[in-house]
Amino acid sequence: MAKRFKPQIATGNDLLDGDVVYFTQGLKWSRFIGDAWIATNEEAAEVLQKEASKFPNDIVGVYLTDVAIDDEGRARPDHFREDFRMRGPSNRPEHGRPVERA
Repeated sequence: MAKRFKPQIATGNDLLDGDVVYFTQGLKWSRFIGDAWIATNEEAAEVLQKEASKFPNDIVGVYLTDVAIDDEGRARPDHFREDFRMRGPSNRPEHGRPVERA
């Protein structure tokens, strides 16, 4: 039995600040998962991966990830790893990073 395709989005990290970003249908990157371009079949996922990979000087670690779709048709994390990544880099003080002492 063939594996059923799950909706996917492209994600990566902003090269300068490390923020998690999501590729949009406007061919830009957003910090909001709800803005993400959702591929609903394998062909669309291939196009999405190709387009999202065109920014090597701005975005690193680009990959496709499965998502769930909310009631308004927007992407939301389908795996705890992506849910955790949405909270941002853990190297910021507001995320529990120890503050250096003088």
